[in-house]
Amino acid sequence: MKKILIVDDESGTRESLRMILKYDYDLIMAGSGKEALHILSGDSPSIILLDVMMPGEDGLNILERIKQITTTPVIMITALKSVKSAVKAMKIGAFDYITKPFNVDEIKIVIDKALSTQELIQEVNYLRSEIDKSYAYGNIIGKSKSMKEIFRLIKQTTDNRATVLISGESGTGKELVAKAIHYNGPMRNKSFITINCAAIPDTLLESELFGYEKGAFTNACERKIGRFELADQGTLFLDEIAELSLNTQAKILRFLQEKEFIRIGGSKTISVDTRLISATNRNLEKALVEGKLREDFYYRINIIPIIIPPLRERREDIALLVKHFIDKVNEREGKHIRGISKEALEMLINYHWPGNVRELENIVERMVALTDQEIITADYLPLYIRNVGRTGMMKNRILSGEMSFPEAGEQFEKSIILDALEKTDYVQTKAATMLGISRRILKYKMDKFGIEPKSN
Repeated sequence: MKKILIVDDESGTRESLRMILKYDYDLIMAGSGKEALHILSGDSPSIILLDVMMPGEDGLNILERIKQITTTPVIMITALKSVKSAVKAMKIGAFDYITKPFNVDEIKIVIDKALSTQELIQEVNYLRSEIDKSYAYGNIIGKSKSMKEIFRLIKQTTDNRATVLISGESGTGKELVAKAIHYNGPMRNKSFITINCAAIPDTLLESELFGYEKGAFTNACERKIGRFELADQGTLFLDEIAELSLNTQAKILRFLQEKEFIRIGGSKTISVDTRLISATNRNLEKALVEGKLREDFYYRINIIPIIIPPLRERREDIALLVKHFIDKVNEREGKHIRGISKEALEMLINYHWPGNVRELENIVERMVALTDQEIITADYLPLYIRNVGRTGMMKNRILSGEMSFPEAGEQFEKSIILDALEKTDYVQTKAATMLGISRRILKYKMDKFGIEPKSN
């Protein structure tokens, strides 16, 4: 049950409130402001009901002292003739007031409203703390030279409102960088609005960006606020900006120059202060040459360019990313995976990662979900990564002198046979056919490499 502290010098008032609230709340009674302050030093009620008129230190003074030590909502209790004092209390920071003689329904409504508001405030604070954790620089993982340069650019970009263009392959974390810029700067408590330009037909994109008035076109039954307006004082993130038509580029360019627009079907000019961050996985210089991108638009959105390298060009970051993703899944799923084996990590490092960081995160989530061990071994890697990983590992060991060329050939041959046997559930006839050799040769190779037939 929620806890309510009732502060009133009249025992009759305390008893009346006790009878009204005792079935729904835990109640604490205080006969003076001094007693209430003493209770608050060791307890944390959800709501405080505080009388305005009390002997000694009155309710307004006590309210000011309460606001200095707690954010708990305070509802003032007042007689009808003292409503002016209650209004003054509201200015000091009281949530609301109730009047004597009490209306039972009114009391319950005011208390419910105060509790709901407090829960909403707590939820917002929680979400903001989660945002702080999710988009802190530390959660954009990397120790490579290229990532350190990106960290430097993010820090330089957070304190201004210049347009930013983030380039990189799919899965490299472009939106994460955009959010880091927004949530670590002065706009952190304002809106961060996202729109994927490739996901919305061009015929609808203008209304999504700028909104429209009621009756602007068929089915425009009510006014729609566009994304630029929703992001006022905050950030609009346009993903896949290369997909914009030349006509839409021109309209966004005008907005960036003037900081104002007119809704579709409207006549009123609307001014907003919205920062634009764009992202693309395409070569925009090529789009310029092909006439698919306006030159003036390109230079306007590209004031601060940030280029995120693909994961294959920063392999030294893979170990850090794997640890980060394991910790993340452990926390979310309540698991206790301690890490990954040296062999499995080496295979991950040698894989080419066409899906970049997003693909790596998905692979780590899969391994953590499937493993029942504290250390993830190579057996839990997808077969295609194991094959590529083995090839890369052997190449590195040959070139470093750790392994001779004939030894590498034998290891590679053994790994291919094992993969064929796994795919055919160790049915040797099927595995031999898959490999293009006879069953007799396959059996010879299995004996040579010490591969045991699968027991029934």
